[in-house]
Amino acid sequence: MINAIVLAAGESRRMGKLKPLLRFRDTTFLEQIISVLKLSDVDRVTVVLGAGAETIEKSIDLSGTDVVVNKDYRKGQLSSLVAGLKNTPAETDAILVCLVDNPFITKTVVNRIISKFKETKSPIVVPVFNKKRGHPALFSRSLFKELRNAPAKEGARYVLYSNEEKVLELETPESGILVGIDTPEDYKFHFGVSP
Repeated sequence: MINAIVLAAGESRRMGKLKPLLRFRDTTFLEQIISVLKLSDVDRVTVVLGAGAETIEKSIDLSGTDVVVNKDYRKGQLSSLVAGLKNTPAETDAILVCLVDNPFITKTVVNRIISKFKETKSPIVVPVFNKKRGHPALFSRSLFKELRNAPAKEGARYVLYSNEEKVLELETPESGILVGIDTPEDYKFHFGVSP
């Protein structure tokens, strides 16, 4: 089983607005990512909320996903990943970590990552565009304990760098894997309007 975990719990301080609710064409960032994942080969979608959880739950249709509210979201992204991991079924072979501020991920990239994992059993599969690593990243069950115990400030990145020999880089022609929308300037650059 492949469990996608969408990290959508941050305070969005630099953006000034809740990133999960930012408009993505005719939908929101969070809904866009969920719809991509539902159309993909992932078996289960877990959404981790924190800041503004009630507002997000009232604004978005989260049916068909497993919602986890991370009350410790102020401790950073790793705390949300750990909250999502706690809710992962025992039969999960790997998690696909998706960030709510990376809304340009596609079903094609997600399916290629999953397919490569099933084919090679690589503990970590990361998409790469122009020699740069992007999102989402897949981590196999063998690394769950390491993810739970990683230093809070570095999070999943620490596990990635500590296990370089286990990383399979998957080349993709999709530059969207590198696009993180963190600030109003980022948003305007990609969408042509202010958030």
